[in-house]
Amino acid sequence: MLLREVTSHLTQTELAHLGSGEVAYIRKMGSEEVSRCFPEAPEIDPTVDLWALFAADGTPILLTDNRSSTFYKAAEDELKTVSLH
Repeated sequence: MLLREVTSHLTQTELAHLGSGEVAYIRKMGSEEVSRCFPEAPEIDPTVDLWALFAADGTPILLTDNRSSTFYKAAEDELKTVSLH
């Protein structure tokens, strides 16, 4: 069965929870995005490369300047990771 066929039968709530507790995504993040996703974070130097780990539903888990740390945290939480480009 194609993913498109499966997702067409899911409610919006079911789709939002797909992969919850099992999958997380990692993406590079600009300092200008930090306050939106991580409101408690201090102001960050815009020249610093940042990496974020998010739960499948978009819940922020970790913000770091070390990409490897996102993989360590995901492994610690027993999450499979995917990268977004």
